[in-house]
Amino acid sequence: MRQGINNENQFVVDLLTTLREEKFSPPGWWRFLARSWDMSRKTANNHPTLKRSWLVVTIVMGMLTLSILATCFVLEGSSSTLRLLPGFLFCVLWQQSDLYWHLGLNRQAKTERVLPTVGIANTLTWLRALGASFLLGRLIGGITTPSWLALTIFLCGVATDILDGQVARRSGTQTKLGQIGDGEADFCLYLALTIILIQNVVLPLWIGLLMLLRFLIPLLAAFSSYFLFARTVRFGSTIWGKYAGLAQSLYLLVLLAPTQLAFITHYLNLPLLVVTLILLAVAPVAQIIANVRSS
Repeated sequence: MRQGINNENQFVVDLLTTLREEKFSPPGWWRFLARSWDMSRKTANNHPTLKRSWLVVTIVMGMLTLSILATCFVLEGSSSTLRLLPGFLFCVLWQQSDLYWHLGLNRQAKTERVLPTVGIANTLTWLRALGASFLLGRLIGGITTPSWLALTIFLCGVATDILDGQVARRSGTQTKLGQIGDGEADFCLYLALTIILIQNVVLPLWIGLLMLLRFLIPLLAAFSSYFLFARTVRFGSTIWGKYAGLAQSLYLLVLLAPTQLAFITHYLNLPLLVVTLILLAVAPVAQIIANVRSS
């Protein structure tokens, strides 16, 4: 098992090294993407039950996507639905393609055995990504998102974020695929929520930018490690990252809370903001240090 994953890691490193040597030229990028896709197809074909599981998850996400579009058509009319459609569909297609692309990472953490199904934990993560795709689709289409709708999706996202980790640990299905998917879903959800709060004049622009830096700094560090130095990076969260995520979630919850709770949120706003800003400054640094040590 370990030999298999080592071979895959070496294949990725070889691809990145070749891309760097070709100075990131268009032909180099084409060969990089083509060989990566061929590897993904080979992995899927070598594990037919996993491939079928991906297809089932994709069908479920497709049905949920159609249900969301139908609901929007009824509640917001055809004009808003048509504006939502391109961005929403693009994000959903991207997330399902991304899942297929990374099926080879669906390996049990302890044994490094490829799991036969995508699993409940990863499905919960991709449900959170679906909610993020809906919000991003609204932003791309220029549709205003009321705070109550953003709050509903945020609470669903928090629930799936808690459940996917619990399910993965109890079922012994913790995988690198889950770690990557979890990070991507969180990034997209918090990106969408932050922009919506800025648009709704609830969150100052400078605070929103600082919140996004929590995700952007480790992301840029990961891209630099991949494409400039051809090295894989660690995707696991640090304890500081977990604290920052909790503080940020609580702060967003206070901002999205109904006005009827203003007598409580008024006193929580400033203390939570201070704690969140401090942890948002510490978390990316801790993540980069963890990546350097692991490499």
